[in-house]
Amino acid sequence: MVTSLPPRLEIRDIVKSFGARRVVDDVSLSVMPGQVTCLLGPSGCGKSTTLRIIAGVEMQDSGTIHLDGRLVCDTVTRVPPEGRGIGLMFQDFALFPHLTVARNVAFGLTGDRAARARRVDELLEKVNLSGYGDKHPHQLSGGEQQRVALARALAPRPRLMLMDEPFSGLDNRLRDGIRDTTLAVLKEEGAAVLLVTHEPDEAMRMADEIALMRDGRIVQQGSPYNVYTRPADRAAAAFFSDVNVIRGVSRGALTLTPFGEFLTPGHADGGEVEIVIRPQHLKIDFDRAGRGPHPTPMDGTPARGTVQRARFMGRESLVEFVMDYDGSTLTAAVPGVFLPKPGTALWLMIRRDRCFVFPAHRRA
Repeated sequence: MVTSLPPRLEIRDIVKSFGARRVVDDVSLSVMPGQVTCLLGPSGCGKSTTLRIIAGVEMQDSGTIHLDGRLVCDTVTRVPPEGRGIGLMFQDFALFPHLTVARNVAFGLTGDRAARARRVDELLEKVNLSGYGDKHPHQLSGGEQQRVALARALAPRPRLMLMDEPFSGLDNRLRDGIRDTTLAVLKEEGAAVLLVTHEPDEAMRMADEIALMRDGRIVQQGSPYNVYTRPADRAAAAFFSDVNVIRGVSRGALTLTPFGEFLTPGHADGGEVEIVIRPQHLKIDFDRAGRGPHPTPMDGTPARGTVQRARFMGRESLVEFVMDYDGSTLTAAVPGVFLPKPGTALWLMIRRDRCFVFPAHRRA
């Protein structure tokens, strides 16, 4: 008989207010054993408060928290933080400066000395710090301190690991390598992980699932691929990358744009819509004495624009255009080096299968 395991973490309808401000607003989330979930969103959206509630450091106003199907907090029943079997890792690694690396890692361990020593050695090897046990934190680089903090958090074999912006203090050049090492160790240990970050690249790199948070609410949840390619709204699309926005009015389920008519079913007749496309999905073609390429079913009608500025960004070039049709500005991303001079006329086409259509964003 096949039995399904309960989620390692399940929170339902969590609400938390500070004064009149509701900072966590009806948040529900599940994390399965061995899964890495990223709670992603801008600063101040309620991510860290949600994490503190799960850890037991803050108390929710309403809602429930379950670990492995067991209720740990519903505002009446409350298991204290130390009884929840949760590992914590924050921006500040909070290593004890007077203790050696080995004693830092062993700090939360119980049992006999030999068993503790074996666990410390095992974890230091996993984080590539074998032989560092006798050093003190001040003798380590930031990346090494981060790995010691990871080993310490994992030492008691927590069922759930909570990580709040753990890589934000690291040099950009070190971050990717440290993330990869951390992810490999977490997967090997099998702990469920809830990682808070404001960096989309970090979430895409590490997560099995992303929960996108805004203004205290989870606005979209799914795999990195689905959250990126099927954004819930314009703000969700723009959180992951720069976007171009083409505005128009839907009439008879069609919207006229510089690139011809777009199908916009489901939008009110006469209602304003926004067609959103990322810069890498604009195609560029040369001007042929005022003529562009022939329309294609996928790329639709080409539109001419004039180069306003071109910048080389290392992996790609960004080219900004002023469109002949309406004077609007669009940006195209081109792999490698492509730096046409300002004033150059070029033609743009947009991949219709890569466009998102949303109701017009209301300006305050």
